[in-house]
Amino acid sequence: MANALRALAMDAVQAANSGHPGMPMGMAEIAVALWHRNLSHNPSNPAWPNRDRFVLSNGHGSMLLYALLHLTGYDLPMAELKRFRQLGSKTPGHPEHGMAPGIETTTGPLGQGISNAVGMAIAERLLAAEFNRPGHELVDHLTYCFLGDGCMMEGVSHEACALAGTLGLGKLIAVYDDNGISIDSDKGSIKQWYTDDVRRRFESYGWQVIAGVDGHDIEAMDRALRKAKRERGRPTLICAKTIIGKGAPTKANTGSAHGAPLGEKEIAATREAIGWRNPPFEIPDGVRQGWDAKEKGKRVERRWKRVFNAYDKGHPDLAKEFLRRTKGELPADFQQKVQEMLSDVNSKAETIATRKASQNALEILVPALPELLGGSADLTGSNLTMVKASKAIGREGGGNYLFYGVREFGMGAIMNGLALHGGFIPYGGTFLVFSDYMRNALRMAALMALRTIYVFTHDSLGLGEDGPTHQPIEHASSLRLIPNLDVWRPCDAMETAVAWSAAIQRKIGPTALLLSRQNLPFEKRNDETSNLIQKGGYILSDSPGAKAILIATGSEVQLALSAQNLLDFPVRVVSMPSTSVFDRQDENYRSAVLPKGMPRIAIEAGVTDFWRKYVGLEGAVVGIDRFGESAPAPELFKHFGFTPENVAKAVRSVVT
Repeated sequence: MANALRALAMDAVQAANSGHPGMPMGMAEIAVALWHRNLSHNPSNPAWPNRDRFVLSNGHGSMLLYALLHLTGYDLPMAELKRFRQLGSKTPGHPEHGMAPGIETTTGPLGQGISNAVGMAIAERLLAAEFNRPGHELVDHLTYCFLGDGCMMEGVSHEACALAGTLGLGKLIAVYDDNGISIDSDKGSIKQWYTDDVRRRFESYGWQVIAGVDGHDIEAMDRALRKAKRERGRPTLICAKTIIGKGAPTKANTGSAHGAPLGEKEIAATREAIGWRNPPFEIPDGVRQGWDAKEKGKRVERRWKRVFNAYDKGHPDLAKEFLRRTKGELPADFQQKVQEMLSDVNSKAETIATRKASQNALEILVPALPELLGGSADLTGSNLTMVKASKAIGREGGGNYLFYGVREFGMGAIMNGLALHGGFIPYGGTFLVFSDYMRNALRMAALMALRTIYVFTHDSLGLGEDGPTHQPIEHASSLRLIPNLDVWRPCDAMETAVAWSAAIQRKIGPTALLLSRQNLPFEKRNDETSNLIQKGGYILSDSPGAKAILIATGSEVQLALSAQNLLDFPVRVVSMPSTSVFDRQDENYRSAVLPKGMPRIAIEAGVTDFWRKYVGLEGAVVGIDRFGESAPAPELFKHFGFTPENVAKAVRSVVT
């Protein structure tokens, strides 16, 4: 069974003339111990809610996962393995969520897979606390993760694994492929640049560590996995010693086996060495039958369904809620709650910071949506992400608010795991400038189309005295460049509430909310104008015969309105809280808001280049293309030209 994995890995990589055969060949026995003997899953129903989750954090070894999915009975035919790394195949170079059944997460950048796994284990813990009842263990599954030296070196693994130990995630089991080889090591080892004592490191996190396991001894691996499953108070790391490219006569234990095809000659010699007499991509019937997990998977799910049916009889309302949550559906009364929220915001018409407006929205949304799982990277009091209905998550029981500590990257990757698991809509807060720290996790959320929400406060020079290290200049524009990420920068409490509603209802991608530290005035609108906010950009204030269009976001909308009053000719003011949402509107709507041929001026306290797509080379942008200064916010805005007078001057420069 292990050699079948080796053969498929080296054959697929060779056929593609690209890939990483070494890890799959080295972890083959570990995969047998887990997938054949311990993993609870159903290939016929990859979305079964109580399945064990498996994450391949060292995703470059993707052929290991593809071979396992094919052999155990998932809908991944041999033809797809033969098309490994080819255009349009279900077997891309790294596992991608949604491309093939059974792939729980996209694992390309190292370290994020183990961090996703931490999020999945948190989700299991919280759902179990919320839904399980005496005699009815509805939620009871494990999260497994394979990871390698690269994952260990990446800083995000430190962030996530430390938090996992603090939370005592006993149903998280990670297997460390300790082969001592990476791309730069060739026939040497990684000791020139990696000498961490992994065992002591993870013990210091609060993990159970099972060290010194022979990764090529299936019985030893099985014993280690069973010991890990018995430990429910701590996550477990199994340190498995392996030989990369195991079985290859001359390339085993070399850097070349890590990331390059073995070559026809070496593959032939490997077949001889391991006693594999079958042609490429051919699996003997006996081996295939040994791997087939379809009937076993159906039996495991049937047992769970009997548990669910008994649960449904005793707790019908909870059973219905559990199904709603796992399907990702919103409550039937959600739209009513949204309308109540918007009506309340409109009636109060408060001049407040949009971060405070966000908290006010959450005061309504969190009690209405038990799936909302909040958190912040040590900035709860500044991000205002905690509300009266928030309950801190600890080592025991449930909760709906996670204190991530100063771990922005870890927070982003853990949020991805929470969303991937199902049952939760995670949101997490930090300062906008620190989105840089979590950017790759945010990018992965966009790539996987996950419903995650980022609360990025202190969105401009308006944060003031903390200075240029904390003042986001390029961040709003750079986030807008990420495909499938909706970015909202609201100008007041109403736009903030609409942004929250849109983020929660968006099922096919993440949303970033860019919120102010300073107070912003409430803008008066009629019902029609209020309804247009959801289109991402709309006419906030118009004048008959307008000769120019002012486009503004966030705190700069008030500048546009003030400049409108200073000018001696009519102009239109367009509020553009979300360029990504506006760009998805039909051409008729967009051209009605921004008619062709009318001069345009964009205003945002950030870099100017992004706005050229709206104003053109002939238009003007009032922005900032340098780093900020340390001073009170009003002084900074004046110093950098964010005044009504300067905006009016920019308008006059383009109106002839």
